[in-house]
Formats: sequence, structure tokens, C-alpha cells
Amino acid sequence: MEEQRIEVTGIEQPIEIVVDKWGIPHIRAGSNRDLFFAQGFNAARDRLWQLDLWRKRGLGLLARDFGPGYVAQDGASRLFIYRGDMDAEWAVYAPDARLICEDFVRGINAYVDLIERYPHWMPPEFIEIGTRPDKWEAADVVRIRVHSWMRNALSEGVRANVLAGADAEVDLLRQNLSHGKRPVVADGIDLATIPIEVLDIYKLALTPVSFGKDRLAAKADDAASWTKLTPLGEVIRDTNASGSNNWVIAGDRTESGRPIMANDPHRAHAIPSLRYIVHLTSPEFDGIGAGEPVLPGIMIGHNGTIAFGLTLFFGPDEEDIYVYETEPGNPNRYRYGDGFEDMTVITEEVPVKGGDVEDVILKYTRHGPVIREEPDNHRAYAVRSVWFEPGASPYAVSLSAMRRKNFTDFKADMERWSVPAVNMVYADTSGDIAWIVAAQSPIRPNWDGLTPVPGDGRYEWAGFYTAKELPHMLNPIEGFFATANEMNLPADWPHEELQVGYEWYDRARATRLAETFAATPVHSVATSQAMQTDIVSMPARRAVALLAPLSSKEQTESKALAMLRGFDGVISSDSPAAALFEVWWSKHLRPNLFARATPDSKIRALLAPGDADGVLDALETPGHWFGPDPKQSRDELLLSTLVAAWRECADLMGEDGAAWQWGKLHHGYFAHALTTIGVSPEGMAMDVGPLPIAGSDATPMNTMYRFSDFRVVLGASFRIVVDVGGWDNSVCINAPGQSGDPRSPHYGDLALMWSLGEYVPMSYSREAVDKVAEKIITLLPA
Repeated sequence: MEEQRIEVTGIEQPIEIVVDKWGIPHIRAGSNRDLFFAQGFNAARDRLWQLDLWRKRGLGLLARDFGPGYVAQDGASRLFIYRGDMDAEWAVYAPDARLICEDFVRGINAYVDLIERYPHWMPPEFIEIGTRPDKWEAADVVRIRVHSWMRNALSEGVRANVLAGADAEVDLLRQNLSHGKRPVVADGIDLATIPIEVLDIYKLALTPVSFGKDRLAAKADDAASWTKLTPLGEVIRDTNASGSNNWVIAGDRTESGRPIMANDPHRAHAIPSLRYIVHLTSPEFDGIGAGEPVLPGIMIGHNGTIAFGLTLFFGPDEEDIYVYETEPGNPNRYRYGDGFEDMTVITEEVPVKGGDVEDVILKYTRHGPVIREEPDNHRAYAVRSVWFEPGASPYAVSLSAMRRKNFTDFKADMERWSVPAVNMVYADTSGDIAWIVAAQSPIRPNWDGLTPVPGDGRYEWAGFYTAKELPHMLNPIEGFFATANEMNLPADWPHEELQVGYEWYDRARATRLAETFAATPVHSVATSQAMQTDIVSMPARRAVALLAPLSSKEQTESKALAMLRGFDGVISSDSPAAALFEVWWSKHLRPNLFARATPDSKIRALLAPGDADGVLDALETPGHWFGPDPKQSRDELLLSTLVAAWRECADLMGEDGAAWQWGKLHHGYFAHALTTIGVSPEGMAMDVGPLPIAGSDATPMNTMYRFSDFRVVLGASFRIVVDVGGWDNSVCINAPGQSGDPRSPHYGDLALMWSLGEYVPMSYSREAVDKVAEKIITLLPA
């Protein structure tokens, strides 16, 4: 057993950090003040580069470390910092939220101080790139908004361009709409005049930090050119793909007689992982689960009485793009009502590497930050977002909710929850299971929120729906409740009266989970693990069914049809049929359908990758896009694209189709941000992978890949299954590893297990933790 003793300033009693053999820290403190101090200290110990980059990006401080190529991103991030009343902000989360965050950042800062004493503790990224970690303030934890997820400003901007160049039916290929909805364009808006560039600054604020030699070498004169860092399609796809699965199962449907809670959030893959598993123990609290390393507490896990998990998103529309007429001769005034009113204009100095300072001008209307100005057209655009309301720091209400002991108190906390909008599932040792929609959903009394609207006062929010008004369910008669980002408003929901939103994810994962629940009368931790790693694609079944009546005498067509005929939709890593299907579906069938729908290549680019339900609906009931004989033309499209996919697979994997494997193409890979510039300190392997992996974005085990090389870019890098009451039976995984330090044995040690769908124990009792302990760090009062 490795032991380490460290003297630190700022704690009252000794604290133990027991690190188990999978890198999970179990922190034991004598008070909550020491506990959250130790959580911050330990987060810095394992993830300091990640924490520091998160803060600098969110507060707009990148250019100071990395140069002029980051000035534009700093300005974009600063637009979205919370600038409201901090007393109102703290009050939403918990009575002691400010104190918890103060203790948490004291712990981070204490570790930063210790690096001065022990410089070999400095993570290698700082050394290689020549920067140093900053100290934190408590407000930094909650004021930063751009690391969260909101909807649907990006989709509004894209939809405006699709509708201007095509029509609403074409836009359904990009994003299907619920309730038979078709967008209604607001009076006074000409969608054809709204450029796609209206999204540039907003996208820049959301974009993770990237490194490239050109960007790092940019001069002051080049700063303005670094405003478009990722292609539009990549940003939109990532935003529309982040989701999750979760479910709760009642004890009368489990082998043990105890409830089960399972959760696997789907977010962008990165190294270090977005999530961090931690066990926090004091006389007042004993909870284990995952959060983000930059946040105190946990957001998914249990506290020895209740278990809780969340999915992104439930589906509310939390944003709007406003279009303003500006006053001729004074672009800082915009029409509102019968006159013009002033924008709020803030000038801030952005420090730039080398000692220079750049001024950035931030403008705000009554609705939110100005993201584009067109002075010659007397026009400006702004975003209104739930982000700017007090209490919209992501997940921060967890500081209250994670400590609750019953459903009534937990649901009361969810009524204050704002961002991100989630399906929250709940289970406790009394046997209760529940589903709660936790969100702050804007009320739009006179429009649908699907396209930009004038900012002149005619289109205003009228408050919010919260968990008080949004759906919830306690102890469902079926004995379980599952969510997978599908449209899950109850059948009797009065949508015309309580309009929440029309954009949801496709129903593929939810349909497969429902099928599995129907086929599984008795559940266990193992059955939930199997469901989280299920690799059946419902879109594959639907698409392959279209091929069943087709035949061909042409050799390649015949071979391709034979391979997919009877394909069961199991996207296993060793399957030739899975390889052919995914190449066909992602790179040939959908793009060629878009080409049938619109001749405009710019519009087609906005549709990618496409909404699975919208695409399959269009193929199953072919319409006017397919000419005078839609069914025959549709069948020709199916066959021609299938042949093209077969040929691509042959180019990639050889002519022998029997030797093809999906895992030869589809792979997990966790890339460190600095490897793009060749950083490899002391020969360390900064990236983890490639790892052959099964599944796709349509399977419950979401492994969304980029089309260029089939690398998995998004999915469930963290999974958890909780045996409620039998806590030591719970399991979890966090890929590629718990640590963000390339020197740590826990940097990438869980990646292979993750790729194989395996788990590690989530030990909870003191006895179980001590049995798997690998290292004990004792913090002593200085």
C-alpha cells in the first residue's frame, strides 16, 4: 500500500484520500468544510490541466497564455458569463452553496500553492506549453456558462437558412419535429436575409479549446481570422447528439427485491474524461458518484439512502435568436416598442501573451448578448437564453439534491433546477422510484420558438415552466421508467396550452430499451449493464426492411443484398454486415437522399448528419423528391447507394466481404488536445487508442463516430448501475481513466474495459473500500 502525507494550510483535521485500484478517490473528512476542501484539492491533484483550461476558457483568459489566436474566443466566452446578482445566484442552489464553493476552490488553490514547493508535481502540459495554473475564486465555479448545454439557438439559425433555401419538409431530414409541427415564421422576418454566419460567435463560445501551430503562432493582426474554429456541421452534430440513457426499476421487478438506478450520459469523448467519479464522506454526508471535476459534489450517484441520475435533454426550447432594427447613424440603439433603446456596451481588456492587451467590446440588448451586427443593413442579432437567469449554473442544484433522503425533498430541489434540462430518475431504500423533468422552460405565449423573431417587444417570454408544471411520475405501475432523450411527454399532455418544445432526439434508443424491458421480467445489476451496452440498431432494422423485396442480377448488388438480407441490426465489432450497413447508412444513403431533397449543396451540408426518424420516414413513404414513380426511384436509390457502400468497404477492408469487421473501421480514440502540435513530454503516450468498438449512435450503447475515419467522438464514457440498498454491488466505468495526468497509472487504464463493455466495482462501505485500496493520501493541518 502506497502512503503519502501532505501538510496543507486551511483544514481543521486530518483528511484521508483513499485511492482504489481503479483510480476512484474515497475522501474521508471530519466536517463538510474539510470534505469539500479535499474534493477541490484532489480534483487538482488528478485534473489540474483540465480545471485550469476550463476556467481560462470560460472566463475569456486564453489569449493571455496562448496568444492572439485566442482573442476572439475570449471575447465570445465573455459574452456569456453570468453578470447578474450573485446573491440571487447563490440562493438558488443551496443555503451553503457559496460556502461549499469557497471551500472547494480553497482546496484547488492549496494544491496550486504546493506546486511551488514541489515543482515536479506540475502536470507536464503546463511545462511543455510554458504556462502556469491560476488561482480560483468561488464565483468562477458558477459564473461560467459556456461549458453547459442549451437548445435551440443553433437549430434556429440553421432552420432559417434551410427554410430560406428549401422548405419545412426538407428541414425535417435535419431535425424532425414532434406533434406534427411545422414552423411559423414571425411577422416582419425575412429568413432569406439571415446569414448562417449569425451563429459564428455563439459557436465560438461553445467550442472547446483547440491547439494548432498556426493558431499558437498567430500575430495580433491575425486575431480576427480565428473566429471559425470548427466546421458548422461538426458543431451542430455534437450539440444535437449529446444525450443519455437512464432508468429506474422497482424492487418487485428485480432479483434482489431492491430498486436499481442506471445512467450513462452521452457526451463528447475527450482525455481527460468529462466525468470524474468521487466518494465523499463526512459525518454529515456520505455520497458516491460522478460529477464534473470543476464542480463540487456529485450529480449522478447515491448517498446511502437515495440514488439519482439524469439524461440530457428532456427537450425544452431554452433559447431564441432575436433580430433587431438598429437606429440609422447609431448602431448601438435598437427598436423596441415605439422607439429605440440603448444597448449596454461593455469594453473589457483581454490580456495577450507577450504583454499586449486587446480591447473587446461586448454588447447586450434587454434579451441577451449581441452575436452579430450588420451596420449597413441597420440590423443586429442577439440570443436570449436561460443561461442568463440566476441559478442557471449547470448541475449546481445538485449541491442540495445530493443530500436529500426522500422523494418529497428531492422533488422540491428539482423545482429550482434550471440548466441543463434533464430527465431525472430517482430511487430510494424505501422502495420509491420516480421520474422528474427538471428544467426552466420558457413560456412563449404567441410563437413556437423554431425560427428567429423580431426583438421589438412583440415576442417576449412570459415566465418559465419548472418541475412544478412539467411532467413527473412516482412509482409507475409498470415497475420501471426509462428515458433516452425521446419525445416522452405523456399522451394526455396539453401541448397547445403548455408548449414545451418540438425538437427531440430520434426514438431509436428508447424503442430498443422498451423492447428489452418487455422481454426482461426480472432485472439485476447485470441486466442493466447489458442494456447499457446493447448494440441493436432500430434504424438498421427499418432500413434493411426496405431492401427485403429488392432483387438484382448484377453481381455487386447481389452480394450486398445477400449480406444485409436478414441482418438483425446487431452492430457488433466483428460483423461484416454491420460494417456494410453503417458505411451505407452514414456515407451513402443519407447524403444521397439529401441530394434528392435539394439541389443546393450548401443546404445539404446543413442537413447532415440527418435525423434518423426524419430520414427513415422519407424513405418509407417516398414523396415528390423521387419523381413520378417515387417507390421505383426510392428503390433505385437504395440499390445504387448500397453498391457504392460495398465498394468503399472493399477499398477499406479488402475484396473478401466475409473478412470485413465493423471494428476494423469503428474505433474508440481519446485524443489529448496538445497532440495536434506534437507535444509528447518524455515520450509519454498522450492519446489513448485506437480501440475496436461495437455499436453506433443509434444503439443504446451510443458510439457516435465521425464519418471521415469512423472514430468514436461521442457516447457514454461514464456508466453507472446502482443497487439501491445493496450499495457495494454497484458498478461503474469512466473512460479512458480517472486521472488527467499522463504520468498516472489511471490515465488510460479503464479504456480497454470500457471498449469491451465491462465495469469496475463502485465500492461504498468502508470495509469494501479498504479491500481495494491502492494508495492513501493523508492531508494534515499545516
